[in-house]
Amino acid sequence: MKSNVQQLNDFSTQVRRDILRMVHAVNSGHPGGSLGCTEFLTALYQEIMHRNEGFDMDGKNEDLFFLSNGHISPVFYSVLARSGYFPISELSTFRKLNSRLQGHPTTHEGLPGVRMASGSLGQGLSVAIGAAHAKKLNNDSHLVYSLHGDGELQEGQNWEAIMYASAKKIDNLIATIDYNGQQIDGSTDEVLTLGNLKAKFEAFDWEVLEIKAGNSIEAILDGMAQAKAKTGKGKPVCVLLHTVMGHGVDFMMHTHAWHGKAPNDEQLARGLEQNPETLGDY
Repeated sequence: MKSNVQQLNDFSTQVRRDILRMVHAVNSGHPGGSLGCTEFLTALYQEIMHRNEGFDMDGKNEDLFFLSNGHISPVFYSVLARSGYFPISELSTFRKLNSRLQGHPTTHEGLPGVRMASGSLGQGLSVAIGAAHAKKLNNDSHLVYSLHGDGELQEGQNWEAIMYASAKKIDNLIATIDYNGQQIDGSTDEVLTLGNLKAKFEAFDWEVLEIKAGNSIEAILDGMAQAKAKTGKGKPVCVLLHTVMGHGVDFMMHTHAWHGKAPNDEQLARGLEQNPETLGDY
């Protein structure tokens, strides 16, 4: 069945509203990367992944997703809630005392949809590889997806995991890199350049694809279909997703300034005006 791209775009617009309102309400959080990954997580949960009804941590006979760059929790929580994992109204508790929606996702609160605690960067790929290994041992043919920041790849543990995944032929894994070129202190080139990321993954014997228009639903659906077609052939798959930090809010785009900064009242109003309500605010 052909995807309803307009429906997915409407979903994305509402998620952007959620992100802005959640971060503004507590004057805390990370809107930039969240906005940049809105289309990707929307497409992943609404169209790409095979998901079972309900939620259990075992995740047998369904695709799994692991968020490694846990600071973009606003987009993750919004997509999870609007995909049916927990009540949408719970988004109003983001980062508040005793909330299950902590600034970085945790597992001890039992929030449906969250399979690993993340926020201490560089660890998600190792977890995703372990889950993919388990699926192979259990003869489960479903896939494991993960998302990582490009600046996060400055963490050394990633490269141990990247080496391991190819050596052990973890070919049921699709690791996506949010390739926006920005991190909290500036551009990745200024802080610690990543060099030729495609060549590096290929040197570690990964299959690498690029999605140049990483904020386009159509491009994401097409690119991830190509990535899925590359699985099961002896190599792990990496997708370089070229996104724009702060996408959808003009004054937040193309800068690291909104990596971890909340909008004030006036800025919130401007951002919401650019993203009209589509599915109903929480």
